[in-house]
Amino acid sequence: MGRSQRHPQSTGNDSCPDSLSPPAVHEAMMSENKEKNSQQEDPEQVELQGNFWRRAKGNFSQSLEQDKAWRILQRPERQLGNHSIKKEEESIECGIGCKDPKQTAAPQTNPKEEKPYKCLSCGKSFNQKSNLITHQRIHTGEKPHKCLDCGKSFSQKSSLIIHGRKHTGERPYKCFECGKCFNQISNLTTHQRIHTGEKPHKCLKCGKRFSQRSALITHQRIHTGEKPHKCLDCGKSFSQRSALITHQRIHMADKMYKCLKCGKSFSVKSALVMHHTIHAGKKLHKCLDCGKSFRDSSNLTKHRRIHTGERIYQCLDCGKSFNRKSNLLTHRRTHTGEKPHKCWDCGKSFSQRSSLMKHVKIHTGERPYKCLECGKCFNQNINLITHKRTHTGERPYKCLYCEKSFTVRSALITHQRIHTGEKPHKCLDCGKSFSQRPALTTHQRMHTGEKPFKCLNCGKSFTVRSTLITHQAIHTGKKSHKCLDCGKSFSQSSSLIKHGRMHTGEKPYVCLECGKSFSQRSSLIIHGRMHTGEKPYKCLECGKCFIQRSNLVTHQRSHSGERPHECLDCGKSFKVRSALVTHQRIHTGEKPHKCLDCGKSFSRRSALITHEIIHTGEKPHKCLDCKKSFNNSSNLTKHRRIHTRGNDSRNTSTAGKGSVRALTLLPVSNPQKRENLNVEESSVGAPTESSLVNSTQLQAAPTPRWTSETPPHSREILSGP
Repeated sequence: MGRSQRHPQSTGNDSCPDSLSPPAVHEAMMSENKEKNSQQEDPEQVELQGNFWRRAKGNFSQSLEQDKAWRILQRPERQLGNHSIKKEEESIECGIGCKDPKQTAAPQTNPKEEKPYKCLSCGKSFNQKSNLITHQRIHTGEKPHKCLDCGKSFSQKSSLIIHGRKHTGERPYKCFECGKCFNQISNLTTHQRIHTGEKPHKCLKCGKRFSQRSALITHQRIHTGEKPHKCLDCGKSFSQRSALITHQRIHMADKMYKCLKCGKSFSVKSALVMHHTIHAGKKLHKCLDCGKSFRDSSNLTKHRRIHTGERIYQCLDCGKSFNRKSNLLTHRRTHTGEKPHKCWDCGKSFSQRSSLMKHVKIHTGERPYKCLECGKCFNQNINLITHKRTHTGERPYKCLYCEKSFTVRSALITHQRIHTGEKPHKCLDCGKSFSQRPALTTHQRMHTGEKPFKCLNCGKSFTVRSTLITHQAIHTGKKSHKCLDCGKSFSQSSSLIKHGRMHTGEKPYVCLECGKSFSQRSSLIIHGRMHTGEKPYKCLECGKCFIQRSNLVTHQRSHSGERPHECLDCGKSFKVRSALVTHQRIHTGEKPHKCLDCGKSFSRRSALITHEIIHTGEKPHKCLDCKKSFNNSSNLTKHRRIHTRGNDSRNTSTAGKGSVRALTLLPVSNPQKRENLNVEESSVGAPTESSLVNSTQLQAAPTPRWTSETPPHSREILSGP
């Protein structure tokens, strides 16, 4: 086939912007076909479509004339000749004017193969010079097309035309399914995929599909971890630009969306729309399972996962799953240690913004949530809801094992660990596990020695806040909890409960090993260490271990020499307070321990126990040598000295006895008696060789065996004949 023929109507006086792109030409052709096919259906619609087609056709003709003039001016640069220019003009014109496809059978080159126009800045190639010129504006930053309404500039005229529709409100592209209109045909194409369900863009990592390519690109950043959008103020990065824009409003304090009813402002329009439902009181989205209603569909979607048990967001570090993405993001900060929300008053950081908002109320003292029953105020709404249950008696959280009910869900979760035996919180220093995290935090202070709770009156520090509160009652002297049986008062209700068991004799804590019962749980825990042999409290000075912390504290005073408990009467100091209490009874004469049999009183309980053995006749202390029994240990100790003396004398040789007897100081002055004494000694037993040697040494010793304090009659015996 030869050169294509011109369309007879291509030289009209109609005009169009010179940037009408090939898609616009295609749309014009489609409009012409629809005009021909619908002429017999609706005369009014045909007339409207005819007017639109005439405008588009005239605009295209003007664009073609301008394009021809531009090509003639650029003829020396292109060096392609008149023939190629005319051929290109005719082929473009024939795209809109020719009706016979045979007339357009001229040979054409593949644009993918031939790209003669190359960008010198980045090396990218194009098959048309106009595309190269448009592309170069990216490097130069040139934006020659300016909007006359708002002054915004664009690098392409087509972008200016699309932008102009925002001011005019024109939306020429209509969806035939739902009637929704759009200002760009690309938006219409994307929208129609909602009706068709088409999702042409597939993720190669997880297989998830998307209707828009931009959504696929954003999704792929989840796998790559890419966050190209960085905040210049704080350095935080985001995977989406919209998230960065929203974040930057925190620094600028820009809240451009304002509620006209209450004046509250928001940085995001969606937040304003959701806020409007509060004033309207509308909750259009209802859960079919439990009947609960929500203001927006996203909250309903999240709520339904509670019923279905769906947890689509999984942590890649520990495998834990969540039903909300926000919960996953918050959880991941436990692995990374990130705490992006910082308090400007005290510098404390938090992993969640909600935790920061709660913390700030501590500094401001704000308590906006008030109970209408008792007038008590709270800084959180959830605390007010929980508090109201004390008035109503409501306990919505029930244990499935023992049917015990709780007002708070967290209390139920903690309680259920008693049945399951779960202790998820483990100490990395000693390996001990706990069912509650606060218990682990308190335990770890044993290893670190941290005591963050300090008394402002005396400067003493404590590891637990409750201990500080108990201690402060010493300074205030306030004891509001009184025992009805004996009248004794206590600063804490827990102390009163423990004291009451003395009157009732209740011992609810039973040892499973030996069956012994205790009135306090702490006493049972300490007792249990006797069976297990556990001694968790170690002295850093000598390495000695103890079952109780109080024993360690008392022991450490032996190294430091500290005696903090001083008697006000005589000034004597003691390491233990109990020793001071016992000592003070010497000054007061108090004897609180009374014998029920004879009425005798004692200042110490141990003395009473020893005394009661007199009435019972019990002799629990038995000698292992002669089987003799005694009523107290001191008598047994004295008795055992008899056996130890006998053992020492039996172990001594006979010569030793002679020498000892010879050394015995006797008041004998008559030599005859002294001879009789020697005879009696010899009759006891014949002297051994060693005794003879000792006697010879004794007689031959020239040095006196006495001192200045020895009596005269004894000196004679020591001196010898």
